[in-house]
Amino acid sequence: MLPYLLKRLGLMIPTLLGVLTITFIVMQFVPGGPIEQLMAEARAGAGGDSAYKAGRDLNADQIAELKKLYGFDKPAHVRYVEMLAGFVQFDLGTSFLQNKGVWELIKEKLPVSISLGLWTFLISYLISIPLGVAKAVREGSRFDIATSFLVLLGYAIPGFVLGILLIVLFAGGSFYEVFPLRGLTSDNWAELSAWGKVKDYFWHLAMPLTCLVITSFATVTLLTKNTFVEEIRKQYVLVARAKGLSQNRVLYKHIFRNALIPLVTGFPAAFIGAFFTGALLIETLFSLDGLGLLSYESVVRRDYPVVLGTLYLFTLIGLVVKLVSDLLYLVVDPRVQFGSVGK
Repeated sequence: MLPYLLKRLGLMIPTLLGVLTITFIVMQFVPGGPIEQLMAEARAGAGGDSAYKAGRDLNADQIAELKKLYGFDKPAHVRYVEMLAGFVQFDLGTSFLQNKGVWELIKEKLPVSISLGLWTFLISYLISIPLGVAKAVREGSRFDIATSFLVLLGYAIPGFVLGILLIVLFAGGSFYEVFPLRGLTSDNWAELSAWGKVKDYFWHLAMPLTCLVITSFATVTLLTKNTFVEEIRKQYVLVARAKGLSQNRVLYKHIFRNALIPLVTGFPAAFIGAFFTGALLIETLFSLDGLGLLSYESVVRRDYPVVLGTLYLFTLIGLVVKLVSDLLYLVVDPRVQFGSVGK
């Protein structure tokens, strides 16, 4: 197992370098860099004919000063090496446009991403696994058919479409004003009691979580059902039943562990994925300022330190999570022999 672990850790370095290098090279050819973004914003702020004048008033010396300020006076390969040197020390740099450290920006957005990701993951799995087991045990029944229809219907509705519908119905759009539409907490959150803070927090999360959960739990539900159905049909289950063991004993002692292998090994990836993917439209729709919105805005505004810093962090986390997922196979199924890989 140790040679396999060292091999995987060794492969992480070229993978991480490859992702960063390709992204850095692509950025060198993308039009409209940070300097151009600042000039465009200056023109837009000036308005009218003065906008054109504001763009012309930036002479060559001022543009050179801006390039020096942001490090663009150095050759690309020098900036690349400096970026890697900073990343090795987990120095993600400073945002060009917000004048804040990338780490500071990530910390500011984390409460929203943690709230959406953690609760989406927990609620999805707490619903999906019991529902998938129930569907497998009752395969072909009315319950199985009805729940499959509802699961697939929820999966077919895009999260942002459901979000718009919820806003129209329950957030003062046209009918009822039941839920708030902005932020994670109310303005008077600090004045509320402990129980009041909990209620206020989940009151704000109700609609965005509904959108994320409904569109995310279908895959896990069907995977759980299919895995359990496959295990139920295997020979060892027939033998266990022939010995007179009860249905619950067969299900939870013999089937459960084998059937959960694909689900347990997928936990880390699903957990991290719930934080960093798929929430951009929901964050925008419900005015939640999280990591998804930060990454999108940094790409649009060519804020290179934020783009590369978050890419480095997310890629590193993804590689570690993938390794943890593989190692979980050994925990769940001791028959796995990593030492034999590649022989």
